[in-house]
Amino acid sequence: MPKMKTSWQEKLQDNKGCPKVVSIDGKMSKRWGTGTVVIPAPIEVDAYMRQVPKGKLTTINEIRQALAISHKATIGCPITTGIFAWIAANAAEEQKQQGRKDTTPYWRTLKTKGLINEKYPGGTQGQTILLEQEGHAVIKKGKNFFVKDYEKALAKLR
Repeated sequence: MPKMKTSWQEKLQDNKGCPKVVSIDGKMSKRWGTGTVVIPAPIEVDAYMRQVPKGKLTTINEIRQALAISHKATIGCPITTGIFAWIAANAAEEQKQQGRKDTTPYWRTLKTKGLINEKYPGGTQGQTILLEQEGHAVIKKGKNFFVKDYEKALAKLR
């Protein structure tokens, strides 16, 4: 019997023993210095993404900072936070296709410097439509799409 494919919502709920705070060491210390790093649970990243109201924005780095503060760590893990935001985005899209209305507004979570995450559902085109509907201006620089003056719309995460 073939194995059932894990849904995005199941991936979102699978915490894999996280969150956990570990020491920054080895190769990581060259880039991130010393101290501790929090490896969040996917649902935690989703919870921060859900906090962003219509008309406001956040970035992966803002979420990482909020995670670090909440776990009393030096930094939030950049790799897992980005992956878990992607899982949250796909889980939201999966829920939307099932008729749910209260899904995570993933298009409001940007990459560094206001860059739209092309790997989120709908790609840059789909997210541009959603962002413009909420009053944001999207500009193209080279092959990338950014939200203009995104800093002015950053939400305060708690």
